[in-house]
Amino acid sequence: STDDTAAIIRKYSDQYPHIRGIDILSSDQHMPGSKVVAAFNKGLSTLDENYDFIVKLDADIILPENYFENIISIFKSSGTIGIAGGFAYEKNPEGEWELNHPMNTDHVRGAFKSYSKECFKAIGQLKTAMGWDTVDELLAQYHQFDIFTDPSLKVKHQRPIGKAYNKRARFLQGKAMYTMRYGFIITFIASVKMASKQGKFQTVIDNLKGFFAAKKEQVPYLVTTQEGKFIRQLRWRKIRQKLF
Repeated sequence: STDDTAAIIRKYSDQYPHIRGIDILSSDQHMPGSKVVAAFNKGLSTLDENYDFIVKLDADIILPENYFENIISIFKSSGTIGIAGGFAYEKNPEGEWELNHPMNTDHVRGAFKSYSKECFKAIGQLKTAMGWDTVDELLAQYHQFDIFTDPSLKVKHQRPIGKAYNKRARFLQGKAMYTMRYGFIITFIASVKMASKQGKFQTVIDNLKGFFAAKKEQVPYLVTTQEGKFIRQLRWRKIRQKLF
């Protein structure tokens, strides 16, 4: 950290007994996925079972007032809701906060995902791999949990999506699609969609390179054969809904 994060955590952990900081050494390279989940799991290992929901929360966001009170209400409203969250707002060139959610509206951003205890256990916790914040929602739906997004919960994100992502990250994204058992056609369609939103055709090439590299290396899948079948059916259903 270059902004005294550790000192800030120590300050508040001294004031509040329920706050505790954990020091972890990692590389300086920005690799979305494995590092953030590894840090999350480090904290998770210190907890007991006395919780109703658990949150993976980044430090570069500003939550609206009473955010967690609203999250609690969402989970209490239905036992089938497994993942909940608001929407991310980021500063435009004029310095104004505006909605930035290029994903589907039923997707909760990885920077502020809340899981019910039942859902968190059912999906096998978080995967220490690129694509963790996609496969978690797919597995939640496989286990018949719903994903709830509340547009009134406006979360301010201090850094735009993918600002620090690089060619290597896109390569890993392709590998992630392989490990989620997307298959080539869905991987290609998803890559084209990503490329169109990013304005970079190179995204398609990098993703496919990652996909075929994972296939050649026989990288272990993140999901079972049955889960993979469900994921492909779900993806195709959503593709057809958008087309027709």
